[in-house]
Formats: sequence, C-alpha cells, structure tokens
Amino acid sequence: MKFKYILSVIAIVAFTQNTFAQYSQDAVRFSQTTTGTTSRIKAVGGAGTAVGGDLSNVSGNPAGLGFFTRSEFSITPGYDNNKTEANYLGNKTTTTRNNFNLNNAAIVIYNQLTKPAGADKNKGWLSANYGVSFSRTNNFNQNIRYSGNNGANSINNYYASQANQFGIGAGSLAGWAYDHQLIDSYGLATVPPSSEYRANNVGSTAQEAIFNRSGNQSAVDFSVGANYSNKLYLGFGLSFTDIKYNSHNTFYEDGNASVIEGGLPVNRAYSSAYSQNQATTGTGFSAKLGVIYKPVEAVRLGATITSPTFYNIDDVYYEGLSSKVGTNATNNNASDDYQLNYNLRTPLKLAGGASVFIKNFGFITGDVEYVDYSTTHLSSNNNYNADRKDNPDIKGLYKSAVNAHIGAEARINSFFLLRGGYGIQGDARKDNGSDIKTTSGGIGLRFGAYYVDATYAHSTGTQNLFPYDIGAGSPAAMLRNTANNGYLTLGYRF
Repeated sequence: MKFKYILSVIAIVAFTQNTFAQYSQDAVRFSQTTTGTTSRIKAVGGAGTAVGGDLSNVSGNPAGLGFFTRSEFSITPGYDNNKTEANYLGNKTTTTRNNFNLNNAAIVIYNQLTKPAGADKNKGWLSANYGVSFSRTNNFNQNIRYSGNNGANSINNYYASQANQFGIGAGSLAGWAYDHQLIDSYGLATVPPSSEYRANNVGSTAQEAIFNRSGNQSAVDFSVGANYSNKLYLGFGLSFTDIKYNSHNTFYEDGNASVIEGGLPVNRAYSSAYSQNQATTGTGFSAKLGVIYKPVEAVRLGATITSPTFYNIDDVYYEGLSSKVGTNATNNNASDDYQLNYNLRTPLKLAGGASVFIKNFGFITGDVEYVDYSTTHLSSNNNYNADRKDNPDIKGLYKSAVNAHIGAEARINSFFLLRGGYGIQGDARKDNGSDIKTTSGGIGLRFGAYYVDATYAHSTGTQNLFPYDIGAGSPAAMLRNTANNGYLTLGYRF
C-alpha cells in the first residue's frame, strides 16, 4: 500500500520558508472525465460509440452526426445526489450533497450535399452535418466527514516528521506546530548537541475531518460528421474545456499534550485545527476523430481517438493552523496565498464499440475505452519543478484503466421506449480505490417532432483516504461513495 497517496487532502511538504502543494493527484483528478451525453445514452450505460444519430455524438463519436437526416436540438438538466459513508477507526458517519445542473445541451444542423442531376442519391458523400454542444464532464461536489478516537498516533506525529525532515523555519507548518507546543525538541547528550522533534500528545486523541468540495469540469464541443453511401461515417471534433474546483478541508484533533511549565513536564488538554483551502481554475482543448462503419444494415462498428487535453491551470492554495493548549491563549497562523500557473497534459483515449439494431424493435450496444493515467504529465516552469516529485508520483501511483459500457433500447410502440444499461469506470489508482460501477435505466416518449427522455443512474465506488502521512501507521478512512442521479432530456427535430 502506498501511503504517500493521500486522496482526501493536498499532500504538504513543509520546507524551511514555504509550504508547497503537490499537484499529481489533481492532474489525475482532472483527467478522469466522462463524455457528455443525452439521457438516452446515459440510460444505455453510456455505450454511445457505435449508436449514431444521437446528439451525444457532438461530444462523443462525431462520426455519428452523419446519421442525422434532420436538424435537432435538445437540453438535458440533471440532478445529483451524492452520499459518502465513512468508516474511520471503527466509527461510521454519513454525509450527503445534492445539486441541480445543466448536464448537456446540443444542436445539430443537417446539411445535405448537392448531387449532379441523375446521380444516385444513395451513393457517395450524402451529407456533412455540424454540431455544437455543452457538456458537464466531471462533478466535484462532495461532502466528506469522518471521525474517531486514535490511540496509535496523532497529526502531531506528522508535524514532527516534517520538522525532522525540513526544520521549523518561520512560516512553515512544522514551525507553527512547534510554536503551538504540539511538537517539541528534546536535547540529546551528544557533542555537539543534537535534537529531534516529536509529538507532544499523550494517550489517545479524538479526531475529526471535514471536507467540502465543489465545482465541475465542462466542455464546449464543435463537431462535423459526414455520411458516405449510408455505409461509412467519419467525424472530427474540437473540444474546449473548463475546470472549476474548490476544496476546503479541516482536520480537528483533541487530546492531552505533555508540555514544559516551570521547567517540568505537565499534561494539558489541547485542541487543534489544521485547515487547507484550494481554488483551481483552468482551460484546455483537445481533438477527436471518429468512424462508424456498417458491414451490414443491422450492425454498426464504431471507434474514436481522443487526443490528450492540454490545460493551462491557475491554482491558489493556503493553509492555517489554530490550537489551544491548557489555559493559554489560542494560537492562530495562516500562510499567504501560494499561487501557481502550470500546464497539464491528460492521457490519450481510445474507444471502440458495436451496436446491433433489430429492425424497428430497438438495439443492443456496447463499447470499451482505454486510458493510461500514468501518462498524465505536468510541465515544469521557472516556479515549479514537476519532475522532482509530481510526475514520478503519477507514474508510480497510477495505472491504465478500461471503461466498459453495455446497454439496450426496446421500442415498445411508436410512442414509448424502454432502456437499461451498465457501466464500469476503471480506477486510475494502483491502490486504495475501486472501479465505479453504474446501473442505469430510463424511458423515452415521442410526440412527433418533440421527444422526452428520462434516466436514473445509480453509481457506487470505494476509496481509502489518509488525513496525514506518517508511513505504515497512517490512519485511513474507508469511504463508500454512492451517487443517485436523474436526467431529463427535452428535444425537438426540425
């Protein structure tokens, strides 16, 4: 188990004068996006690579735009209910977070190509259709809380380890902890005198962590898809992406500390709160190539290649430590804003799929997507050496993953459609997490040129969070994340 990976908080390395955030986990967090889709494709497990003729193709496989024979517009609002169940040191807690959002909106303009008089209208290039969409591709809204009594160690042990590695320079986290009497230095009988820093806590401590995360990733896509002889469909798209991520984390601890008063050690009750705050924004772009081929009328084979997304990111981070020991006054320290602008390259994505259409009765569809998260790359600049720790951490802590989806749509009659699906989003981490599994179902209603699609999706996954890193003894919160999401697509063909 690699305890250096601390998903719940930004890992901190306290240097003599400054505290720096590590960005490897954010780099992978921003790489784990999903394709923006309509309710229809969400209902069939997200398996839209080879379906074609759906507005999801604007941001998914652009080759599918070649199937349109009319222009079309839709809007898809969504509702997210996220629940996190935590087990920390044998104590269980549950938190929830709810929000509404615009999940997808798209338009496709049908453009039939002109053919010479007398030419076969079913041969050659038949149409070149254009699409624009907005999609929500990642959801960061989450509340996490866990608490328990820790008789093995304390966050003060973390402060002490930082002091022993980097000292207690002014403005450093370890320096604050020393000034607050959470850690201390004890002279050893050596010549010249040496010292070590150690935690002052005595006995067990009561610990509580509260995390509030918000924000999302979104994309605006511009795509074109062409139809050749109703057999081969080719597409190309450009995606312009946006990141907004905010995280506010506080770790509380209550216990007893051994402090020196009048030259003698005495035990005094203490309380401390270590807070971390991060605000990240960024913009990026990527390109996509897609193809769908029909070897026979009932079968569609699709594939896409999505280039890495190239981001420019602005990050602002600051931290603070507040504590009170005995009857002493409360100590408060806060860092200045640590601001950094850096470039991020996310992994290349490869996807392939197949759909089988059963005349007018519906279809079965499935696809797989390959992503190697270990190829995520941060670029160094004059203010930041990404190769010192973050890029090696990405290669050491993350791996390739396969995302798989399968689903079906049944046309009950000309008015009513029934859908269901299942999807697996492969875990990017080598340790301390699991795949995210999603079960979905939905209905579709047709009213001439108008239509309504509704979908419910239930997702589950697990992960371990570490409030601080002291090696093999680091305490872990075991989380089970559950999402219950609803989507409603309103569409019009014209």
